[in-house]
Amino acid sequence: MQFLKKRFRSFGYAIEGIMDMVCSQTHARIHLLAVLIITAMGIYVGLSWAEWCGIITCMGIVLSLEAVNTAIEHLTDLASPEYHELAKKAKDTAAGAVLISVIFCGIVWGIIFIPKLLH
Repeated sequence: MQFLKKRFRSFGYAIEGIMDMVCSQTHARIHLLAVLIITAMGIYVGLSWAEWCGIITCMGIVLSLEAVNTAIEHLTDLASPEYHELAKKAKDTAAGAVLISVIFCGIVWGIIFIPKLLH
């Protein structure tokens, strides 16, 4: 029983982290808006199950990397509250990871949506 209580508590902590990310990070809110728009577009154009799998995977990758980026920013601020070049590099690299995922997911979304929207 104690095992289950710990798992539920851990789940709650994860939800807290997600809520913190959404409330404190503008880009997380932008990504969530994109998720809503892309979901609506997917419903509108009638994506296949395979296309939905690709779209949902991309959404998960972008949002997960945004969460990791947020965690790195928080830890960097804790470890280096004053400006430090290495802290800047850590934050910039984490943000770059999110950007890379957005670019490649944008390509996937384009491959899936452009032919459907042109048809």
